Amino acid sequence: MSYTKEQIEAAVKAKGHVWFEDASNKGYDVNIVGIRNAGTGQKVTNVFDDLLTITYKVDGQWKTHQWAATTDPGTKGVKQFGNKAGVARLVEGQYRGSHIIRLHGGKYEALGQNKPVKVYRDPNKDMIYDEKSIQEGVFGINIHKAGADSTYVENWSEGCQVFKKSADFEEFMKICRKSRDIHGNSFTYTLIESTDIK
Repeated sequence: MSYTKEQIEAAVKAKGHVWFEDASNKGYDVNIVGIRNAGTGQKVTNVFDDLLTITYKVDGQWKTHQWAATTDPGTKGVKQFGNKAGVARLVEGQYRGSHIIRLHGGKYEALGQNKPVKVYRDPNKDMIYDEKSIQEGVFGINIHKAGADSTYVENWSEGCQVFKKSADFEEFMKICRKSRDIHGNSFTYTLIESTDIK
């Protein structure tokens, strides 16, 4: 799976979401877009089969990066969640100014949830993602990394958006820090489905 900047932009706009054009050409006005793999349906795959992308302008030129990630909780997350309402799975949509750079789990800088998002809650542990019950709030739905190059999601995600490889995450964070220095510590996150991309 690999998509062009044009495909991602068109899909985001077709949903009625904002695409940051960086009209003043300051650079690093980032579009952070997660692309959930719709091909797996509602099954818990426990692998990093989604994409996290970031698209922005530098010196008037568009750049886009995409990395292997998960937008879904893994097997351990689905079976051993801490919230009695069920494991969280982020609802597709655009969350304006939802994240800021801060410590994840007190350990390292990541994009931490700072404003409410919507999550599906799935309490029945049947290895199928349910999409019946939606909660809105601040649940620590962060954008962070798994291990050096993780094979399985397990409980790296219980709703978080998680990079498969720590090196990819470091590259992502370098871009986010540049964005923060120019535009402030506020990031919009948009989650779409792979079927949204034409």
